[in-house]
Amino acid sequence: MKKYIGVLLIATVMLPIAAAAQEKPTFVEARGSVKPVRLPPGGATPRMPDGKPDFSGVWFEGPTGKANAWSVDREQGPPEDPIPWQPWAAEKRNAMTRVDLELSSASVNCMPVGTPGMFTENAFAHQIMMKPGLMIHLVEMNNRWHVIHTDGRPHKPQEELEPLFYGDQTARWEGDMLVIDSISIDTRAQIRDGWFHSDALHVIERLRRPSANYLEYQLTIEDPKVLTKPWTSPWNTFTLSANNEDLTENFCTNNENVEQLRKLYETQKP
Repeated sequence: MKKYIGVLLIATVMLPIAAAAQEKPTFVEARGSVKPVRLPPGGATPRMPDGKPDFSGVWFEGPTGKANAWSVDREQGPPEDPIPWQPWAAEKRNAMTRVDLELSSASVNCMPVGTPGMFTENAFAHQIMMKPGLMIHLVEMNNRWHVIHTDGRPHKPQEELEPLFYGDQTARWEGDMLVIDSISIDTRAQIRDGWFHSDALHVIERLRRPSANYLEYQLTIEDPKVLTKPWTSPWNTFTLSANNEDLTENFCTNNENVEQLRKLYETQKP
């Protein structure tokens, strides 16, 4: 009888353990402790002496006017159309592993992000300074900056073009919206999330400031060697720094990520 009771006891104890072993572990993503508070509009759009909108200021992606790393809510951007990959490009992109994606990142490799990565591949604060005919864009990471003429001048002649991370850029005003046109972009420049491109990449970026605290950004990607048609993003929101802060020094130094990721890549080879 004692033996029977002992077996029953063991079975009773082991049943929950066996059941738990059969359950798949639940992955819970760690979140922060701050509930994001949306900035108010902040008043009318500031303007330069020539009457055009002034985009000057320190900006954060999202609606809070600060970095959202500690938000309790998952960041969700506006819905967007799928990327119109050509079949071979879709196959290549779908075959990329998480390690492949990390190794293709400019930040991991301490490389420039280029165009349009300055807006699409930056988790850091942006600073824009403007005057009539000129826009200067800085990012708080790896000395990233570029200068854009906004007077509508044409691109350089074809024989003078060379592939550059930010490309040959020019901009024009369409009412209160600034349209930035970039060609001759280095194939190492970033779009986002492992989105590779060819030397035929043409990027059109649009900026508008509907109120003092808000900046809105949209881009169109044209790449006839990789895409079946142009792709246009939804409008994305940036907000003025709520704390009126400055950019801080932030350089990619003593980076061991690349070596570690390459070792991991070698272990994943079939």
